[in-house]
Amino acid sequence: MNPILDPQLMAERIESLKAGIVGGFSVGFAFVLFSLLNTFVLAKYFQNLASLHSDINWHLWVSGAFAKLAASCGIAIFSGLLFGVTYRYIIRSDKNPQLKAGGVLSFGLVRGLAQIELGLNSSITIWSFLVIAAESLLWFAFAAIALDLAIKLRWVKPFSSI
Repeated sequence: MNPILDPQLMAERIESLKAGIVGGFSVGFAFVLFSLLNTFVLAKYFQNLASLHSDINWHLWVSGAFAKLAASCGIAIFSGLLFGVTYRYIIRSDKNPQLKAGGVLSFGLVRGLAQIELGLNSSITIWSFLVIAAESLLWFAFAAIALDLAIKLRWVKPFSSI
């Protein structure tokens, strides 16, 4: 039998796609939520974030550069999709909290540390980029919670070691 058309493998691929969709939507939602929080709340109360507010987020919302916002949201959604598929394989049927935390930290730190590196090479204060790095961790934690809930509600099946 052709392994590509194996019904069991196809079922696993569909479950991985569903996990990716849940991860993508949840990270996309977290991106929008944190963008609004940065733009309308944090930048007003924290002077360190005012530079980020005026240089990055405000341009995305006001200057008509919605293509940049859509691209940023698209990148977040794609990152969430990759996280969802990978997270499903990481946790399998285990109840190991270190595996779950490791999956979140690996994705969050890779994105967050890249933001910090961008801040180190920028004239904008590093504090703004540290906030964005922390947000990255929260995005993937939010996605992990959504995926755990989806698995618990049986919308997505955990990976069964074939």
